Amino acid sequence: MGIFSRTLSIAATSAVAAVMVAALAGPALAAEKKINIGWTAWSDAEAVTKLAKKVLEDRMGYTVQLTMADIGIQYQGIASGNLDAMLMSWQPLTHKPYLDKVRQDVVDLGPMYTRAKLGWVVPAYIPESELKTIEDLKKPEVKQKLGSKIQGIDPGAGLMQASEKALKDYGLTDYQLISASDAAMLAGVERAERRKDWIVATSWSPHWMFAKHELRYLDDPKGALGGLESVNKLVRKGFYQEQPEAYEFLGRMVLPLADVEAIMFEAQGSSYEQAVDNYIQKNPERIEYWVTGQLKAG
Repeated sequence: MGIFSRTLSIAATSAVAAVMVAALAGPALAAEKKINIGWTAWSDAEAVTKLAKKVLEDRMGYTVQLTMADIGIQYQGIASGNLDAMLMSWQPLTHKPYLDKVRQDVVDLGPMYTRAKLGWVVPAYIPESELKTIEDLKKPEVKQKLGSKIQGIDPGAGLMQASEKALKDYGLTDYQLISASDAAMLAGVERAERRKDWIVATSWSPHWMFAKHELRYLDDPKGALGGLESVNKLVRKGFYQEQPEAYEFLGRMVLPLADVEAIMFEAQGSSYEQAVDNYIQKNPERIEYWVTGQLKAG
């Protein structure tokens, strides 16, 4: 065999090998369309996270794993690259201690929704003349009716850290902030309402509990629990380069606060999966924009 023939043979062999590699790489690359999103079992987080999962899987061909973890662990997971995204970064105050530690190691895609807030709530049947502001918790008769307790949520939540600060700022050091789950806090509110007992609970907006119960926020004249918050989407560094479509989708995914609350409230009578399905069916133009970036011509 001459040099020319050998060259052709080598070239042919290389071409075949390249085709085989490409054929094998196709399925492998398809399998790479996987995203791991962190979340915590808060009603608002469940609504937006399961909505994102549904659209990413049904419309964009991704496989989405949801990893439940304490909020602090999620920030660490995004910074380390063990998680791809989280959709529940409360800014600028609530999650500031977590975000400050990893700010240089994460990418912020902006708000998922705005006009969120934190605070302490009481049932509407408690007279405002007796308990209207956090300052009123110092009153001996109020303290007695509350048993010197404030019903909290999971201890890792930014709301609990802000609540600890509020206790100090208002000189309420003889009060006990009870750590529990979101579900336990809700159960406490429902139990108190049935008995018309007094209760102060940590809460936030958006939350479906305001549609089910008549509640009001206590005034916070010192601003210890913060003002209006933005709930943002964070992704790990390198996510855009590896998953540009998902990155762009999450960047465009923004909801009105009222829509988040509507999904949450509907889910209480069915499931978050059903509520998400209904939202997608009722809002085709918004979903289309999230997926494609195209606005329907008016």
